[in-house]
Amino acid sequence: MEGSVRIDAPVETTDSGGETPAVAKTGTLYGVGMGPGDPDFLTVKAMRVLEHAPVLVHFCKRGKRGNARTIADAVVCDPTREFPLAYPYTTELHPDHPEYVAALAGFYDEAAGRLADHLGAGRDVAILSEGDPFFYGSFMHLWRRLKDRFPVEVIPGVTGMSGCWTRAGTPITWGDDVLTILPATLPRAALVERMKGTDAAVIMKLGRHLPKVRGVLAETGFLARAVYVERGTMAGERVVPLAEKEDDVAPYFSMVLVPGEGRRP
Repeated sequence: MEGSVRIDAPVETTDSGGETPAVAKTGTLYGVGMGPGDPDFLTVKAMRVLEHAPVLVHFCKRGKRGNARTIADAVVCDPTREFPLAYPYTTELHPDHPEYVAALAGFYDEAAGRLADHLGAGRDVAILSEGDPFFYGSFMHLWRRLKDRFPVEVIPGVTGMSGCWTRAGTPITWGDDVLTILPATLPRAALVERMKGTDAAVIMKLGRHLPKVRGVLAETGFLARAVYVERGTMAGERVVPLAEKEDDVAPYFSMVLVPGEGRRP
């Protein structure tokens, strides 16, 4: 099958003394970085995999298409290759809730089993990952379950934060600035401590945590240079100084950038 991989297994010896090559046919698991939203940021290698992989996996909310799959519309025209994986929960429960943890573990176990069937049959599987596959990505949970059984290739992508600071026209680090990447889901005290020890920051996973983040930045003296970016590189993009943002509404695809002010020759 197009896009499949053949891996040579050890040679088996027949009873007659002759040798019969035993070839294990397996597919490759690809983690494909889809970039921050604008399909023009897809890499050439990502495009090649999207064009040829027999199985295209994308995570999504029940009844909706995932953003990574939407980006792939620029390349993918064959719906028969699609393999959606709908999360059992998204925002219904807190990520630390035992029911949430158990449901997600079962979800990834079951998904890995289904993908293993395709890989074992010699079909390549491409998991579409927003941004970069190894940066806060769901791909990592399947990679961890499958990496010791099948060949894997991870194709890096432009991260959401890189797309956002580029679209905001905001260099994020200068000279020896230290950059800290923070999930807004951390407790307020932890965010304050981290911000006090850094020169620049990217704060992700805003959602309902935006009021907390705004307060932390005011307390630590960073509010004046914080920039709010919503849907960076996508349709409906919005860039505004956080201090000028009048409401506390922040959709999933949003983040706060705090640029450094380091050495500038």
